[in-house]
Amino acid sequence: MEFQLLLLCSVWALGVCAEQEVENLSGLSTNPERDIFVVRENGTTCLMAEFAVRFLIPYDVLALNGIDLITEQTSVAIPRGAQIAGKCGPSESELQISWAAQAFSFRIYFSKEKRVLGSDGKAPEAEVWKINRVQLVYDTSENTHFINAYNPGKHTASTHRLSALVTPAGRSYVCAAQQTLTLISSDHQKGVTVTIYDIQIQPFDISADFVFSESYKCVTDQREQLEQTLPLVLGLILGLIIVITISVYHFHLKLNAAHTQQPTLPRDRSLYKNM
Repeated sequence: MEFQLLLLCSVWALGVCAEQEVENLSGLSTNPERDIFVVRENGTTCLMAEFAVRFLIPYDVLALNGIDLITEQTSVAIPRGAQIAGKCGPSESELQISWAAQAFSFRIYFSKEKRVLGSDGKAPEAEVWKINRVQLVYDTSENTHFINAYNPGKHTASTHRLSALVTPAGRSYVCAAQQTLTLISSDHQKGVTVTIYDIQIQPFDISADFVFSESYKCVTDQREQLEQTLPLVLGLILGLIIVITISVYHFHLKLNAAHTQQPTLPRDRSLYKNM
């Protein structure tokens, strides 16, 4: 477990100092691909993030003719023991993860805002949080992933006008399905693909230390859950219809049998003497 302590002093807040801690708890995850990060302020958790992430980064190498350039791609994951930093605020938060001697630095920026959730535009405004920016700084001189990179150096890939993982305030975002983002790199506008999955994130309003608030499932997970439960519901309804049909049919047979067993009275009253 990696533990860091930061002391942040806010001049505008009457000189009050916020004692901030950041922890990499990835070793507690049963999934080796899933990382767990926590930011705590004044002894209370203010940001929690659990996810698996993989980056697909293109870079140039020199062709065999020594003239042309060929674009290769490398797959990068966050290793255990990565360094983290964080920032918590009432309307803006940030998580920064660095590894490989600062060759890679991944930043997620969160913001809180008010928006109308109803489709008719008449619903009252509700407070939500979202990811408004994602940034990856990478150094192609790191030769473990960037083999024979041409003109190696640092590059920055980031999103623009992002509004992702929109979640009602006071709740955590949960999604097992993959979320894919494309970052535009300063390396000749190449596209860096970021794939995040098995996610649970909450950057604001955590009510209990080290505990996520009520979850808010992504649309993809809700759809998959519906697809899984729908056949079961339909099977139960079909079974109920069959049972009702058999019961009605059985009742109808019994009713007919009782009706046929009743004696038939003769219409001619003179026949009563012979009965």
